[in-house]
Order: sequence, then structure tokens, then C-alpha cells
Amino acid sequence: MKKILLLVILFNIPISAQILKFGEARGLFFSVGVGPRIPIGDFSTYQNIGVGLTSTISYTDNKYLPVFLFAKFGYSNFPGNQNYYRHSDYTSLTANLLTISTGARFYFPPIIKNIVILMPVAEAGISYGYLFRLHEFKIDRNRINYTEERSKLGFNFGVGFSMFLMDVILHYNYFPNIQYLSFDLIIRIPIYVKI
Repeated sequence: MKKILLLVILFNIPISAQILKFGEARGLFFSVGVGPRIPIGDFSTYQNIGVGLTSTISYTDNKYLPVFLFAKFGYSNFPGNQNYYRHSDYTSLTANLLTISTGARFYFPPIIKNIVILMPVAEAGISYGYLFRLHEFKIDRNRINYTEERSKLGFNFGVGFSMFLMDVILHYNYFPNIQYLSFDLIIRIPIYVKI
């Protein structure tokens, strides 16, 4: 644990020094995020609060681009809503969603830069989602269980705060008939940074 903390501190010092001169960040970064998924709209009638995991590859050269371009891969699991089970034929209605997104992230000038760098961040992108949902019914209803599979196109946008190597971001995710909020704690690792 001490070795990981030491690596984070060592990576943070040179990167933070460059980011203070806003507009000079260049490199390739990998990040992993995890957090709750909160269904909204009609989707919340059938599904309960779930959990999700994302991994992102992002690139920037702020000398030429004022944004970070990213490709994001995600997995979200939504268990069925217990209240819906009581008034329906279902015993289980679990939804799993695989997503691929691409878009851009913009870091605003730091609002705190004395002890740590804290920057507001906004991002937006288009998404492809693959939903598979298991439908299981009560035994006495004489219905056959089945798996639903669908592909959907959508979009997402998010706002939050970044310390560059760690972000906290709230996203709104939209697909037809599937809308949810995701709240992620994201850890970023520099793969290649040019100073």
C-alpha cells in the first residue's frame, strides 16, 4: 500500500507542475471508475439502483486541442425493482448494460491550486449500448423465462471536479427507454506524458 501511495505522489508532482500552466498537458491516459447507477424515468419502474464500472482511454495535446478526447467502455448492472415484482408476474428482472462511448472532456481553470489542484470538468459524448435483460416469472403464472437483447444509440454528458489523477463526475446517460444517472469515482493513470 505504501508503494502505491509513493507512486501516486511521484506521478502527481510532475503532472501537477505541468497542469498549473494550463494548456500544456500532452499525453495518453488510462482511467478506471466505479460508482452507483440510478435509473430515472420509466426505467426506474422496472429497475433498482445498480452499480457500474468504466474504463477510459483519453488523449490530449492542449497545444492544438483545448479538450481531452476519450473512448470509454462501461458495464452497468441494474437489479429488478422489488415493488414492481409485487404487482407483476416477475420474480426477477435483471438488466445488464454494456456501453461504448466517445466524446470530449474540458477542464476549466482551477478553483483551488494551493494545496491540491481542483478543477471543474465537463464532458459529453455519444454512446452505443447493448442491453441484455433476464426475465424470470413466478412459477404459478405459466410463463416461459427469456432473455431480452437490444442495441441502442444514445448520448451522455457529465459535470464534476477533478484533481487530475482523481475525478468525481455525475453523468446523465440517455438511451431510448433507458435513462440513468451515474456517479463515478475515477482514478487516472498516465500512460505517456510529454513535458
